[in-house]
Amino acid sequence: MTRTSKTTLAWLSLLVSIVALGLKYLAWKASGSQALFSDAIETIINVVAALGALWALNVASRPADENHTYGHDKAEYLSAVVEGVLVTLTALAIFVVAWRAWQHPSHDLAPWKGLAINFAAGLLNLAWAIVLTRAGRAQRSPALIASGKHVLSDVWTTAGLVAGIALIPLTGYAQIDAILSALIALNVLRAGFEMMQRSISGLMDEAPDSETLQQIRSVIAMEAEGAIEAHDLRARTVGATSFIEFHLVVPGAMTVEAAHEICDRIETSLRARIGRSLIHIHVEPEEKAKHHGILVLS
Repeated sequence: MTRTSKTTLAWLSLLVSIVALGLKYLAWKASGSQALFSDAIETIINVVAALGALWALNVASRPADENHTYGHDKAEYLSAVVEGVLVTLTALAIFVVAWRAWQHPSHDLAPWKGLAINFAAGLLNLAWAIVLTRAGRAQRSPALIASGKHVLSDVWTTAGLVAGIALIPLTGYAQIDAILSALIALNVLRAGFEMMQRSISGLMDEAPDSETLQQIRSVIAMEAEGAIEAHDLRARTVGATSFIEFHLVVPGAMTVEAAHEICDRIETSLRARIGRSLIHIHVEPEEKAKHHGILVLS
């Protein structure tokens, strides 16, 4: 998937969010339910988040320049952090709605038509959440993954609402509406916390997961034939780009050309396995060997 198609997904995400917001507004007006009103408030953040993702993907797609020699990929993390903050603020607003609904419960709800409209919005969001999450993982795009996770949390909210609000006319207990609003706020708060946690980890240059690190070690061990060992491996992932650096120990008599060929072979294999990567290899003579780290397979 190209950068252009990622931007297309972001535009489509904005369109889907606007359509879902319209449906949820109609659902609230048709039912009078404060829980459905809370759900509509949450969807407003989906629209704002889609706008943020558009900005982030536009900035992240810019090539490296004199002021940003490693590129602009971290813009996607900034977008996801901002989205997490907005989601958290939304949760607080929904708590206020829930408290007012608890104090002044409505006994004149007409839930069935509203639930039907809200259910349609939920199906739309479910399909789009799957598309965004898969595309984000395939492209290692924090902005698309965050948007997908957020939309998916909206789907779970809708599912709970459909089940919960249906109980109001059956039980006659109007304060279920307020309880559901509070549960929506808790779910939104959880989603916002997870978004910020993942994005802050990216901004702090957290190391890749253990599986990715093992893949890097395996490639080095297999492709560094002619060298002695590799040590001091460090790696981080920023958006779709991986940064990898390590020391490669070679025999003291090896020529610069031969060492360079080994490095080229390692870099080519790493990019084939890991994807887009910036790789720095520091070549050292054999007396610098630490006798630990990655032993080269011969």
